[in-house]
Amino acid sequence: MCIVIGNSLSNYDQLVLEYSPVGYWPLNPQDPNDYSGHNLNGIFTNDPLEDKMRNGDSVSVFNGIDQYFTIEENDYLEIVRTGILTIVAWFRPDTLQFERSTGSGYVWWMGKGERKQQSWSARIYNYLNKENRPNRISGYVFNLNGGLGAGSYFQDKIKVGQWIFYTLVINTINITDDYPTGYTKIFKNGIQRDQDALIDYKVVPEKGTAPMRIGTRDRKSFFKGAIGKVALFDYELNSSQLLNLFHCMQDNHKCSRQTNKLSRTIYKSRLF
Repeated sequence: MCIVIGNSLSNYDQLVLEYSPVGYWPLNPQDPNDYSGHNLNGIFTNDPLEDKMRNGDSVSVFNGIDQYFTIEENDYLEIVRTGILTIVAWFRPDTLQFERSTGSGYVWWMGKGERKQQSWSARIYNYLNKENRPNRISGYVFNLNGGLGAGSYFQDKIKVGQWIFYTLVINTINITDDYPTGYTKIFKNGIQRDQDALIDYKVVPEKGTAPMRIGTRDRKSFFKGAIGKVALFDYELNSSQLLNLFHCMQDNHKCSRQTNKLSRTIYKSRLF
């Protein structure tokens, strides 16, 4: 159970908690706490500013230079704890061309990974980049030593100040002929946009020691804009749950407080 002191839970927060996250950080810049009950409280670096989300909840705005949020390494942040990790977040780019980008022209805006300790990461490309991928949004899982990751993406025209509901699923349990070692999925605004096989890049996740960061992954690139309502789940959320979250943010009256306990029971019976 999550105990919140001096801060009330919005309908959106309550819906997230109905789905039993292993970590949940609303990211009010005055509140670094994890609301999941697992005490994975974080630390803000260099005092991000505050803004409001569509439902009126406070959210952190990162300057794209040196501001970020850190959660120290914990088993709840790992894929290998259960074999499945779902990462959910709302983010709002305040530029299409990030000042502190890396590689061919992209930003790791959230993730768990450092040199030789790679796990998973969320990426957004600059509008102008060497690979001609204007503002592509993606998510990856890596071998511990790094190299090319297995991942999924969508590439749409986006606008400065546009909120995006992002979901990355990494699943090594639900194997099929097409996905013999598992897969990644990516969703935009609750709708699945892509799915890819881990075996394509011979990725086998392992436990690492890197912290999880929001606003950056490894302090080599930095996101400019707002990020909030970051949640991790140790099972794969279904499309109904994700659409519930998306619509709940748009309209408090559309918060459908229903958990999918059956899907969790099936998942746990397969795992154990």
